[in-house]
Amino acid sequence: MNTQVLVEDVWKSFDRGRIEVLKGVALTVPKGEIVAMCGNSGCGKSTLLNVISGLEEVDRGNVRVSGYDVVRESTRVDLLRHHIGYVFQFHHLMPDLTLAENCMVPVIAAGGNRADSLARLHELAVATGVEHRLGQRVRELSGGERQRGALVRSLMNDPELLLCDEPTGALDEKNRERVFDLLIELVRARGRTLVFATHDPELASRCDRTVRMRDGRIEGFSN
Repeated sequence: MNTQVLVEDVWKSFDRGRIEVLKGVALTVPKGEIVAMCGNSGCGKSTLLNVISGLEEVDRGNVRVSGYDVVRESTRVDLLRHHIGYVFQFHHLMPDLTLAENCMVPVIAAGGNRADSLARLHELAVATGVEHRLGQRVRELSGGERQRGALVRSLMNDPELLLCDEPTGALDEKNRERVFDLLIELVRARGRTLVFATHDPELASRCDRTVRMRDGRIEGFSN
């Protein structure tokens, strides 16, 4: 088994240790697997995603992505630029920039080739149905268009691992289905790994595996 994500005995707290959020979490995700993380609000799903990405430091434990040690600060920056894509529940796009400008931000940060990146931007925009909106400022886009744009942005550097925190949670039912369908299609077509947090059991049922979290711990798995 080629391991994409390895989490070993990870603990994470806030407020100087007074609020324990992750309590000895262990998780292994093979390359190419699509995993849903389910559980009530506050169970630790978002924090676990942030720990895997390196956006949050662990109190103790080990985290590796694509064989790299996420706990090391120098490694975290490289992983976020070249190996990990992240889609948040709320798009986190810059409203006064165009959609195209937003999508090029990770490319610029990673020092990517502009011509190749523009070709990739066009390909992803066509796949997600926002090619006609690339020149529009984000504040002029609908909620569904913004979230599809966020998906394009997350894939611009062709990451091996895509992390999504309730990526369809802020959308209506029609856009929720469309964005999720696109997400699964793009990930499977490229043989990438996807780990996403969701409250929606229907979306979770379409994944290779579901991880159930409760009170900062993983309490079980299902296929």
